[in-house]
Amino acid sequence: MHTRFPRADTREFDAAHFRQALSQFATGVTVITTRLADGTLLGLTASSFNSVSLDPPLVLWSLGTKANSLPVFSGNSHYVINILGADQGHVAQQFASRKEDRFEGIPYSLSRTGQPVLDGVSAWFECHNRSQYPEGDHVIFVGEVEHCEINPQAALVFHNGRFVKTGEI
Repeated sequence: MHTRFPRADTREFDAAHFRQALSQFATGVTVITTRLADGTLLGLTASSFNSVSLDPPLVLWSLGTKANSLPVFSGNSHYVINILGADQGHVAQQFASRKEDRFEGIPYSLSRTGQPVLDGVSAWFECHNRSQYPEGDHVIFVGEVEHCEINPQAALVFHNGRFVKTGEI
C-alpha cells in the first residue's frame, strides 16, 4: 500500500529554520559502507537510520539525490550499516569529509558478501538492497538485514549540529 496525498499548503518557515528545528532531535550516527565490483570501497556518514520491521528484519536510511555515491548505493546488491560508538567521532568526521580515500587509517574487515565492516562499532547490519523510494531531495533505502552483530557500548549521537557522546547532551 502506498498512499500519497497532495502537498501541504504554504509553510511559515524557511529551510534554515527547518534544519535548525531538526537539529534538536538527537540521532545515532552510522557509516554506510559498500564495495564496488572493482574492489573499491565506498562509505559515508549518515544519521538517517531507523528500524522498519522485525519480520522480515528491515531497516532504512536515506541519501541525498545529489550525492555522487547515489548510483553506487542504488545499484549494489548489498551494503553494511555500521553504528558508531561514542569514541568514533573521528570516524564519523572522516566519512563525512570529501577525502578521496575515506577508509585511510580506519581498520575494517569484510563481511561474508565482501562488504566493509568497520572495527569497533557498537553494531552492524549487513543488508540486501531491498527497495528504494525517492522522496523530496532524498532517496530512502530499505535494507533487508541478512546478518548483524553487536558490541554494546556508549553511543555517538548527532545533536544540534555536532557529534557528542551519550551523556553529554
